[in-house]
Amino acid sequence: MESAEVESDILRRVRTLLRELDGHHPACQCDRGMLRWTLHKKIDQNPSNSSVLVGILVKELERAERGDFRHYIIPLLHTLMYTLIKAPCISDELCSRVYDFCKKLLTLPKPFCTIGLDYAIKVKMERTAPGTLYQRMVISEQSLKSDPYPYQEKIFIFADPELLSEAICNALVTDTEAAQVSQSPRVCMCYVIIHAMQAALAEGCDVSGLKATLQDMPTSDVEHWFQQVVAAVECAGNEENADRNQHAARLEKIYCTILRSPQAGDVPLGETHGTPLPNPNISFHLWTEDDQLWKELVLFIRPLTQSCEPDCLSQDLDNFEIQDIISDCECCEQTRFSVLSTDSGIERDLPVAAEEPLTPFNAETEQSRLQRKGGIKKKPSPLESVAFLQAGCNGPGAKPPAKPPRRPGNPPEPMAPLQRLHTARIVLLGDDRILGRLTQAYHSLRKRETRRVFLTPRLNLQFYYIPVVTEQPDTPTAMIFFNDPAQEPAEDVFLTELRTQVQESISHKDLSTTKKKTTLDGPGIDLTATYRKVVLSDRAKELVISLRSTGLVMKSIPTNEAEDLAYLNVNITEIVKINNLSGRSFSTVTNRLKTRDIKIRSTEQRPFMVCLDKDGRRVYRNVISMEVSPCLEPSYCLQKTRTMKFSLHEAEDVGLVKYMPKCLLLPINTFSGVIQ
Repeated sequence: MESAEVESDILRRVRTLLRELDGHHPACQCDRGMLRWTLHKKIDQNPSNSSVLVGILVKELERAERGDFRHYIIPLLHTLMYTLIKAPCISDELCSRVYDFCKKLLTLPKPFCTIGLDYAIKVKMERTAPGTLYQRMVISEQSLKSDPYPYQEKIFIFADPELLSEAICNALVTDTEAAQVSQSPRVCMCYVIIHAMQAALAEGCDVSGLKATLQDMPTSDVEHWFQQVVAAVECAGNEENADRNQHAARLEKIYCTILRSPQAGDVPLGETHGTPLPNPNISFHLWTEDDQLWKELVLFIRPLTQSCEPDCLSQDLDNFEIQDIISDCECCEQTRFSVLSTDSGIERDLPVAAEEPLTPFNAETEQSRLQRKGGIKKKPSPLESVAFLQAGCNGPGAKPPAKPPRRPGNPPEPMAPLQRLHTARIVLLGDDRILGRLTQAYHSLRKRETRRVFLTPRLNLQFYYIPVVTEQPDTPTAMIFFNDPAQEPAEDVFLTELRTQVQESISHKDLSTTKKKTTLDGPGIDLTATYRKVVLSDRAKELVISLRSTGLVMKSIPTNEAEDLAYLNVNITEIVKINNLSGRSFSTVTNRLKTRDIKIRSTEQRPFMVCLDKDGRRVYRNVISMEVSPCLEPSYCLQKTRTMKFSLHEAEDVGLVKYMPKCLLLPINTFSGVIQ
């Protein structure tokens, strides 16, 4: 296909993608995202067209920025960066245009400025050392051993078993396992070498000859040249005044040594070959346990050895608490062992000479010593040892397990902070119910980290959400109901929605009285709502309203992108009496409130039902009153409690608590970069 036809075909595909983003494409509802996927596959089949696609995307991005079509920017920019990472070679002039556009995004609000800054840094690095982004992605996603770049990434897919059929789950598990089997570390290292050479040398790289030479090499030689290439690329990427020509000269020297040829430029110019991007390390899980997320993250930081029995893993983790084993802020210290001492500490009790034997104990002395009674012998779990945790902390960037004694008079050496060498991308498949489960799991994880810090300094968490929409029944299903006979307060967290409904469970004693009152006052129950109204001046203004209602809905996600995320949208359905000639009737009116804190109380002591995140498994019954407020960071609550003990002003934040975030932030990304 000629270049003009290729450019016209790619431009047509990009314009179709823009129509999908506008919602004018017929496939925008059921097959959303398929157009971008087919565009990626089109470039994978013919990598020489990568430069054409990058040029078209840059033009469309510049046009969108000038015309204020901001909903085009992030999806097109993600596609551009994916193409730029996989492209065999992109001209410096084209990379410069991408870099300039990313810098323009810094003047826009979030998330545009955040994504623009991240991509601007990456493009600048790619201009200096071509192939850096591809190399880092393969090393981290495949967990290849590399000292210059020791980072690791893994994708965890958590799906709701009630929304996905068994056939779909089995297909996903089969695909993820087959993708890992088909690619070996040797193949991935060869990919990194070939892509780095082609990105730096462009047409001067004989891709076919390089592939054949690497295939004939033993694995030890491939690993040696892989380390050489990684060191050369990382050296150029981390240098402040690095030059692209110097980077090409370094790789050309390695290239000539591998091929044992005098000049790399003597090879004939051939067709541009693309290097495949290996599938990332993906694990698929059905979210069936509340603490399943925490378990998988612990094993990602410190994987079990092959000698561990997988059948006992779930039972071992149920009784395992990492935070209770490790001491405060000293999670990598050596294990202490108790030793029985027979020395009284008195000088006259010491033996006369070192070779003088000690007096043996008699039977009475032996019986008078403290002895330990026999107990139940328990099989130790591989996860219950401190050595298990210490081994997981001995990677690059971790504290050494032992510290030499400090001499008097010398200042203490500052400890190197732990590096976040692991990145876990949590992908959720489900509806609002699985988002609620994520909120609970994340809040529980932060509570664990407040008591004993282990995951937070070493792990970078990223959450992604893929909505799965199915037909839901109007009434909540009967999967668990929270019903406390003692009517004690219960704490819970929700992310998207809280819905209340009048409960019809009334005792026989008050049945006749309630029927008469309901006939006069209409359906519903009498409620009193106390809330703080959100005003532009951000000043607290507390209001109290009393009304008769059939239920209410609270949503924490705004209806459009222009609204703020810092308050709740509360819609209360009020029953209004209407007196006319034909008698008394009732109508409903929706009261809309914007608040950060609200208290709801039933003045009749009649119970109502509360459902969180549209999840029938999270239903509270026999509720008389409830309070809704922003979820505070557990570490902030702990520090606040400690501060109040030493401060007379309880309402004032003093000490470290002033610099800590109050609200628990749960950043959930989408693959388009905008909250949906």
